[in-house]
Amino acid sequence: MKLKEIYSFVVKRGIEKDPRSKGQIKDLLAGSKREFRKLKGVDARCYDKERFTNPYADTRILNGEDDHDVRSIMVGIDMEGPELLVADRLNEKGENIDLVMAHHPEGRAWANFYDVMHLQEAAFAKLGVPLEIGKELLKERMGEVGRAVSGANHLRSVDIARLLEIPYMCVHTPADNHVANYLQRIFDRRKPKRLNDALNILKAIPEYTDALKVHAGPNILIGEGKKKCGKVFVDMTGGTEGPKRIFSRLSQAGVGTIVAMHLSEEHFKQAKTEFINVIIAGHIASDTLGLNLLLDALEKREKMKIVPCSGFVRVKRYPATQI
Repeated sequence: MKLKEIYSFVVKRGIEKDPRSKGQIKDLLAGSKREFRKLKGVDARCYDKERFTNPYADTRILNGEDDHDVRSIMVGIDMEGPELLVADRLNEKGENIDLVMAHHPEGRAWANFYDVMHLQEAAFAKLGVPLEIGKELLKERMGEVGRAVSGANHLRSVDIARLLEIPYMCVHTPADNHVANYLQRIFDRRKPKRLNDALNILKAIPEYTDALKVHAGPNILIGEGKKKCGKVFVDMTGGTEGPKRIFSRLSQAGVGTIVAMHLSEEHFKQAKTEFINVIIAGHIASDTLGLNLLLDALEKREKMKIVPCSGFVRVKRYPATQI
């Protein structure tokens, strides 16, 4: 496949698993075009036109030509300078890696990744949180995240890829959409009664089983194993952790248990005051599951050689499991 084809494919698949409707995404993309048409001069020249077709600011081709042929991909969770050097070294040894694919955003995708947090508005609305309230709470949180990343040296790894002439891309929210959708469907179907039941569902999934072996697997953060789950909400997409004040609204909407990748100390304190159970599935294991589901879909289209790196472990599900 060509590099551009892979990029377009993962964006399309991300949209298919997005909690927003196709109409909402279409309106978002159309809004970017309207925004661009109002710009002039340097603002128009610097506008990211990928926003016309890609609703995920955290997913971009960072280096390489669109028509570059890709048969082998080195995939990892955090693919930065050291990993790019490893890819270059492996190529020297005859590995023939055609593309380095990071999960976590880098370069311009890192500088503006918080824009994808708008996705959480739809996820909260599906649970019964009024859309306008979700928007207002996210506005504050997005400002906080934007300020936190604004001072970073976003292009370090991209410059290394450019100097080494290594095609390089990052795939964040499309993969996170896959893991959130996959797990939510499992919990909705199996309807675990107690936290231990929910925990055992996660433990039986290969990515989480592997994580348990290295002390990074699922655990109950808030609550006890015998407590009832109630409504389970899988909170694993939308860029990063949402607004800290959302927990009271989720509690009012009837959410009894949140299954998350991770939870900051401030979020932990807020969730605890609302008596919401929290299961931490594991950050890297959850990212790995999302990537595996996405790569399964990609490999159903065209076989690729996948070289795992940086915390990623390849687990194949197709054709036995629908993805």
